[in-house]
Amino acid sequence: MGTVDDYLAGLSDDDRAVVGHVYDVARARVPDAAQGAGYGMPALVLDGKPLLAVVRAKAHVGIYPFSAAAVEAVAGQVDAVEGSGRAKGTVRFHPAHPLPDDVVTALVDARAAQIRG
Repeated sequence: MGTVDDYLAGLSDDDRAVVGHVYDVARARVPDAAQGAGYGMPALVLDGKPLLAVVRAKAHVGIYPFSAAAVEAVAGQVDAVEGSGRAKGTVRFHPAHPLPDDVVTALVDARAAQIRG
């Protein structure tokens, strides 16, 4: 397992653009987040706890905020995006229909609030 930057470097140009953008939005919102790991995935880490991982799967991009409550906090916004969905601790979207930045920001804010209490 490497860093977020290592993971991005191994993706195709198109996938790197989509996945990298989610990370860029998260980093802009929480600039003190560092690269680390969460559940074996390269992730952004805040105060020693995993904040967010973004992984390209065969049919979708998965965003893992390591919190079912953070996913529920943005459920309505996610469900409104074509081709997106959610599971207990994951938000999924099709690369052709990326999540709007405000949805990513809301997800990151919800998780950061949990971490920082």
